[in-house]
Amino acid sequence: MKQGLTAMLGLALALSAAGCGEKPKTPGTGELIDPPKAGSTAKPDGQSGQGQGAAPSAKATAYPLKVKDATGTEFTFEKAPSRIVSVSPSETEMLFALGLGDKVVGVSDYDDYPAEAAKKPKMGSIVKPNEEALLAANADVVLSGVSLPLPAVEKLRSLKVSVFKVDPKTVDDVMNNMIMFGQVFDKQEQAEKVVASMKAERQKVVDAVKDLKPEQKKRVFIEFSPGWTVGKGEFMDELITLSGGINVASDVKGFAKMDEEKVIADNPQVILYPNHLIDENSKKSMDQIIKGRSSWAGVDAVKNNKLVGVDQNLISRPGPRITQGLLEIAKGIYPELVK
Repeated sequence: MKQGLTAMLGLALALSAAGCGEKPKTPGTGELIDPPKAGSTAKPDGQSGQGQGAAPSAKATAYPLKVKDATGTEFTFEKAPSRIVSVSPSETEMLFALGLGDKVVGVSDYDDYPAEAAKKPKMGSIVKPNEEALLAANADVVLSGVSLPLPAVEKLRSLKVSVFKVDPKTVDDVMNNMIMFGQVFDKQEQAEKVVASMKAERQKVVDAVKDLKPEQKKRVFIEFSPGWTVGKGEFMDELITLSGGINVASDVKGFAKMDEEKVIADNPQVILYPNHLIDENSKKSMDQIIKGRSSWAGVDAVKNNKLVGVDQNLISRPGPRITQGLLEIAKGIYPELVK
């Protein structure tokens, strides 16, 4: 639980710090350069083949493959990387979802899912990885996610560490990254299966709340770690919106420290918080912290006991389980609609 709190605070601090400077004018996903046409397969010589004489086979990546990451840096993969490090729990979950666990030679200190990931060699924090450990890992590629600041990426690259960064802001970004990783690591079919499952979970939520009228939509506040909330432009905000809720913090941008007086004035009908998260200072759980604020006693969510705990990893990791987090949030806001 302590690691979970530290990781979530690291996420918030990294992203809020990143928001203070100029952000790269690049998308939150990587970008395939001249990607192979749909339905193409790879020949033994690495050239794509299609049409007459081509034997039916599973999708395979045609190498060399050129890809740009979220920083705009271009990578050329001559073959599928066989030694992979991930310094982001989200991207680690993606690798294992693609069946690449045996290729993973290092993970961040906070990687705990699936269980096999926790047994991998540790590469340091999600904000500042261990440079010596990364160099010793001798990885073909190092994946980083939303929490690794751009200066840290550049420092690692100056040490000849091949860091590929993604910065997903939406559920679609997460899915696009999964498809891209499927192509980079020659796991296209598995990537498509994972994305199909994610789309089905998202559609279940969208269908359940589609008939809500504007006046029926509930005001929602999320406190994903003590004193921190999230506004527009981040995936957590989108999870609330997709769930049919109105994020009362949507007038701020990105991850931000909450304003208690504003929360009281916004009067949320539902307050979301991460389950099983214990504040390192007070040693209290999030629901105890929220209920202990005497000034919040008149807030609808507190008064009507609509404090909803959700799995902290599902809502904070933009990986293959993000749509499971979406389902949890939607059930918490509208238990009568989302089963």
